[in-house]
Amino acid sequence: MTSSLPTGLRERKKAKTRAAIRAHAMRLFDEQGYAATTVDQIAEAADVSQSTFFRYFPTKEDVVLADDYDPPMVAALRAQPADVHPIEAIRRSIREIYDQLTPDEWEQERRRQRLIRSVPELQARNTQQYTQIIGLLGAAVAERAGLPPDDFSARVLAGAVIGAGLAVAPHSLLPEQGTDYFTDFERALALIEAGFPLG
Repeated sequence: MTSSLPTGLRERKKAKTRAAIRAHAMRLFDEQGYAATTVDQIAEAADVSQSTFFRYFPTKEDVVLADDYDPPMVAALRAQPADVHPIEAIRRSIREIYDQLTPDEWEQERRRQRLIRSVPELQARNTQQYTQIIGLLGAAVAERAGLPPDDFSARVLAGAVIGAGLAVAPHSLLPEQGTDYFTDFERALALIEAGFPLG
């Protein structure tokens, strides 16, 4: 039977359920540790069935690792004017998405990053995901330039950008560092544009 909910309402309800599952999961991870928290406990706390949990997150790891910001960032990149340099287009698209985050959403992202760095299995899978992210970003860069989606130069540029983000994140996503992520990230992108001068 087809749902009678309008598409917009249905999507909002799905987004609300997904956010609730993640919020309860992160609370439980904080309270009792990642390893000690089970899918059943998360589902019970979020008042959903186990099957509903798995519709939103294939594994417990995905509750932490799923990055909701990558798809809209890539879409924003594709929407940038074709005559804008790819590094500037990436800078604009990242700003466009992340400038919309509230302080609470930023704190949730910092919590997510801290958890990833503290759990070896999350670190391992997170590293594997970067290959996919580089592929998505590289294909978008290539598309803007009228190149094949697997273009070598576009993929290398995407890898350099993701590498810059990785280099910056430990110093700016953690609150004790006291630095601004985008200020540092834009400095890193400027180094790529300038051909990596040292100093």
